Amino acid sequence: MATMQLRLVTPDRTIVNDEVEEVLSRGIEGEFGVLPQHMPMVTPLPVGELQYKKDGVWEHIAIGGGFIQVLPDGVTVVADVAERSEEIDRERAEAARRQAEQALTDAAAGEAQAEAQAQLQRALLRLRVAERRHEGRRPRTIPGTNGHTDTG
Repeated sequence: MATMQLRLVTPDRTIVNDEVEEVLSRGIEGEFGVLPQHMPMVTPLPVGELQYKKDGVWEHIAIGGGFIQVLPDGVTVVADVAERSEEIDRERAEAARRQAEQALTDAAAGEAQAEAQAQLQRALLRLRVAERRHEGRRPRTIPGTNGHTDTG
């Protein structure tokens, strides 16, 4: 099977630098899939999950926003923060979820509420990515593609 280079970096470290078969992510306009020889594109990444397949196995990474550049021979992701599913401490993520929910309940409208909502979104993402690892879940397919991911 054809592969492409995936490089995912944060300001602190390189998370992935490897040959992969496929990448799935969510951009600002929705979910997309990338296979080798994909058309070039650059798009911002919201807080979300990035998935990639290496040797037939799907890996899951929580992304705290950033950018993705796709070229025919590879994908580069520059993320604000990123965590592999096996790095996520589920107890800490659950505590962060509870704390964010409480902050959202206590927050008045405005900036405090928006920040609490963002914290809750990040905590829920971390829990979802950690759960995928434990459940061995495959990625969701993109609606309207008859079970296939978008290949551009």
